[in-house]
Amino acid sequence: MTLEKSEHGILSGNALKFMAAFFMLIDHIGVMLVDSIVLRAIGRLALPIFSYMISEGCKYTKNKLRYFLSVFSLAAICQLAYFFFANDTSMCILVTFSISILTVYALDFLKNAIFAFEKSALKICIGAFLFALAIAGAIILNRFLVIEYKFWGCMLPVAVSLFHTPKENAPDIFKILDTVPFKVLILGICLIFVTITARLGAKIQCFSFLALPLLLLYSGKRGKLRTKYFFYIFYPLHLVVLEGISMII
Repeated sequence: MTLEKSEHGILSGNALKFMAAFFMLIDHIGVMLVDSIVLRAIGRLALPIFSYMISEGCKYTKNKLRYFLSVFSLAAICQLAYFFFANDTSMCILVTFSISILTVYALDFLKNAIFAFEKSALKICIGAFLFALAIAGAIILNRFLVIEYKFWGCMLPVAVSLFHTPKENAPDIFKILDTVPFKVLILGICLIFVTITARLGAKIQCFSFLALPLLLLYSGKRGKLRTKYFFYIFYPLHLVVLEGISMII
């Protein structure tokens, strides 16, 4: 898989995801074990990094359906566990990202239809309908469910994907703006709305902006290690371990 290259980037996608996983672990320790606002503040750095990497996954995956189903299936398993063992009906971050992925796919379909060499009015209309449906679905779901980071959290990967270069007949503006610095800028703008609407409060959520300098160091390369399934396993596993520790102490 060949990814974009950043002239000054020194951090691979894997390195950034390991950092995000560490920040997430710190955050959950601050929730489940020690009730620390400091740890929760450190944990805010996880969301922007994971959101950026979700966008990259949507862009470079060879099997879009499998990528979505991998995230959605794990989300469903975690939600069942939350409900039956903790009686918790709030939606986890994987539900947020499942909505994000579907919205990014709808956006990609629309862009490819608009800029195709052989344009089809029908495809453009279908793409516009699917994208509007995805946005409306995200809004409606957030009205009836407690989704982590709410509507704007769902839109973070979509914001990063806004100028991903279409497959066919890509305009020059997409080639110019489909760069790490500009995508981090768009992510930062969307992050403002996440911060304003955060359940933890803007003062704590503001720490999420500290992740942006790290993302500016993204090299556009995946990294040498094959870590795909590590992150799928890490999310539920670290929650189980922390829950076990909390029961012991």
